[in-house]
Amino acid sequence: MSVRMPVAEFPKHPVPHVPPPQGPQQPRVQPPTVFVYEQQRWEYRVVSRSVGDEPIVIEDELNALGRDGWELVGVVALHRDVQFYFKRLRG
Repeated sequence: MSVRMPVAEFPKHPVPHVPPPQGPQQPRVQPPTVFVYEQQRWEYRVVSRSVGDEPIVIEDELNALGRDGWELVGVVALHRDVQFYFKRLRG
């Protein structure tokens, strides 16, 4: 048994706006990935300081190395020394 409602009574609340269906969606196109293989040549520098030195490395020394293109890439604490590892592109 089915219940029939008069069309004028249904729905009593506003129907949400639903956009009309669109045609088949176009696949998204991914831009091509371009790989550039350049052989980079690095040079390295190790600065060792004794733990007893005050301070071990000063900001001026680090800033000077940075101005020369050196990048600090590692710090290793040894028994009585600290080693600072730097690298830069060989030019």
